[in-house]
Amino acid sequence: MKLPFSDRRPPRLAADVDAVVRSDDGERPLAWSHDGQGTTVVAGLHRLHVLRAGTDGAPEHVLDRPWHLVDSGTWVGEDTALRVTWVDRHPPTRFVLPEPGRLPEALRERVQASVVLAETVDLGDRRSARVVVRRVLATGELLAQAVLGPGVRIDDAGVRDAVTDGLARVREQVGLD
Repeated sequence: MKLPFSDRRPPRLAADVDAVVRSDDGERPLAWSHDGQGTTVVAGLHRLHVLRAGTDGAPEHVLDRPWHLVDSGTWVGEDTALRVTWVDRHPPTRFVLPEPGRLPEALRERVQASVVLAETVDLGDRRSARVVVRRVLATGELLAQAVLGPGVRIDDAGVRDAVTDGLARVREQVGLD
């Protein structure tokens, strides 16, 4: 999906922010945006970074999470907001980005790059879960995850067994077992 403003060059990434994002594991910034209030959101090769100036003025991470923990990102154009949801049910994170540049596209691409195999598990009564094999982009390691749908709890009747069976299927398909 090409956004109408994605061809615009983003404001330069400050050298000190770039230095904090880059790491020995090959991490580097791919796309970024500023919220206009001192926060910089960076889609890195391996992780999603959010930085703000610390007490000494130097940029500090307020969020640094690998792509395999990002469930999805949704761009809401009329609000100029990027909403990120997490696999581990961490509360969604919302960023207001007046000039998002290529950040929404980069976020989508990185999340998709981490997904190796996904399957929906029907839990009945219009409830579902997803079982997913993801790649840790920094290392290439594969891991299996279960993402429960809205209102689904693992201790609901039959959910644990259905999700366990689904995880076993996807793990077997990629040779994790």
